[in-house]
Amino acid sequence: MAGLKEIRTRIASVKTTRQVTSAMKMVSAAKLKKAQDAILQIRPYAEKLHQILTSLSASLENVEDSVYTQNREPEKILVLLITSNRGLCGGFNSNISKKAFELVKTKYSKQLKLGTVDFIGIGKQGGRQLKYKGLKVTSEKNEIFDSLTFDNVSKIAQEAMDSFANGKYDRIELVYNQFKNAAVQIQTTEQFLPVEIEDTEDDNTNFNFIYEPSKEYIIEELIPRSLKIQFYKALLDSHAAEHGARMTAMHQATDNASDLIKDLTLNYNKARQTTITNEILEIVSGAEALKG
Repeated sequence: MAGLKEIRTRIASVKTTRQVTSAMKMVSAAKLKKAQDAILQIRPYAEKLHQILTSLSASLENVEDSVYTQNREPEKILVLLITSNRGLCGGFNSNISKKAFELVKTKYSKQLKLGTVDFIGIGKQGGRQLKYKGLKVTSEKNEIFDSLTFDNVSKIAQEAMDSFANGKYDRIELVYNQFKNAAVQIQTTEQFLPVEIEDTEDDNTNFNFIYEPSKEYIIEELIPRSLKIQFYKALLDSHAAEHGARMTAMHQATDNASDLIKDLTLNYNKARQTTITNEILEIVSGAEALKG
């Protein structure tokens, strides 16, 4: 059994750690509220925009002529992996990185062997894991989390859109954590480009609207905006999921620290009791020896 001094030192160390994890939990909870409000506000807008795009596309015959809907043979692939800049958030980063690895190994195994799969890491943790796996990271956009605004996100989205439009990549995939609640994140993969136009026979989505200036013009304007909104929503989802994961991880760490302190205190009391018992036995034995 460890000595009394060693146990006291460990108890003090664990108590300090518990103070840190408890403070981080409260900070993450405050940040989560703001991030959660942001993603819940944009989701209805993004869904409605997608509904309008689908409804318009279903009524046009030449919607496939758009530069962003051209379905080419996927020879060159770009994967946008969204993680976080900081750790201490449980399996948040490792789980989504594994999802990206599984995507390229199963869906794009041929391109991976040929070396035509590129990654853009959005978040330091993801970029670090990609490089560790030996995958090709063409660039990192870690600074975006310093100011997560639509204008800043649009610039990154536009770069990806331009790289598809000029033929640099034939397929662009988006991999991120979708926020469900503070304890649950859904590892999600979405095809960012080319845009998949869904055929729908639902009469509720085909209304006899009058469009100005024209359906074709609206489609051309709507697709780029819809892509930017999709990318912005993915980043907001990941941002909220990160704070939820960190709050949950720090809550568990705080509870574990409390349990460890209880165990160490019990061990300390047992060791102290043993020491006192031994001292009493020594005194009694000394007294008996003097009597003899």
